[in-house]
Amino acid sequence: MFLYVLGLVALWFVFRWFKETKRVSNKEDKYVYITGCDSGFGNLLARHLDKLGFPVIAACFTEKGEDELKKISSERLTTTHLDVTDSTSVSKTAALIKTLVGEKGLWAVVNNAGVALPTAPTDWLNIEDYKSMLAVNLCGVIDVTLSVLPLIKKTKGRVVNVSSVFGRITTIGGPYCVSKYGVESFNDSLRLNMAPFGVKVACIEPGIFKTNMTDSVMLKKYVNKLWDRLPQDLKDDYGYMFVEQTFANMDVMSKHILDGDLMKVVGSMEHAISAVHPRTRYSPGWDTKFLWLPLSYMPTFISDKFLLKNYPKLKMSIQ
Repeated sequence: MFLYVLGLVALWFVFRWFKETKRVSNKEDKYVYITGCDSGFGNLLARHLDKLGFPVIAACFTEKGEDELKKISSERLTTTHLDVTDSTSVSKTAALIKTLVGEKGLWAVVNNAGVALPTAPTDWLNIEDYKSMLAVNLCGVIDVTLSVLPLIKKTKGRVVNVSSVFGRITTIGGPYCVSKYGVESFNDSLRLNMAPFGVKVACIEPGIFKTNMTDSVMLKKYVNKLWDRLPQDLKDDYGYMFVEQTFANMDVMSKHILDGDLMKVVGSMEHAISAVHPRTRYSPGWDTKFLWLPLSYMPTFISDKFLLKNYPKLKMSIQ
């Protein structure tokens, strides 16, 4: 019986592999709009799709990002400035895209732009800290998607939303996980709503990769900045040893968990865009597959115990 079940599972994986190898045709007519192309995943994806022959519209936040991307790309790639927190900027970019794609419509939008700071214990933060991140990571995703959705419906194309495995399990305080849970919900509702129109919606849920967002020097500097603005009573509760242990945990993460192979994520994005039969969810990264996702399915008391085991000790808890 066990061998029979094992055989069926193996057969299913072979069938899925074969099904997922098929790619769409006429790539030269399929425009792809990507946000957050200054660096990291967005930058690599723009360059990768450009080499594959897709006409790419790469949105950057900085002029420097635009200039550097133009230098290493073909004429198929168009750069534009975009601030996803500014609806006027989003609308202007959508108007540019409409002019570029013409009657062909837009094949795909990849909502990649995102920020990771501020991240800290919840009571270190204020509502403005939440608003600033939600404006980029959640509202920006929604605004950009809605601005080009009619063009995507025209081609029966793709919406690819970059969330995180931390949209499936909360490991840190602050607005990051909150924003990614929101992206997951928006992604699910959009997938259901767009199914009758033939539009496919996919969610990318990376683990912890080595990008500017996970740079330990920058993260430590920001934690110290948040610490400096705390009222004295909160500093007394936590103690600076909490900060030092937080930094030690960051060093462990950098050494043992951070994945430097960004193409694992870019490959998932490319598959969601170019496969005839894309998946609804992609979970690139070994930490995602073997740690965070399994932990997310555990009973809460087990996942809490695991996460709290390595949580920095508070000054008030060791007195």
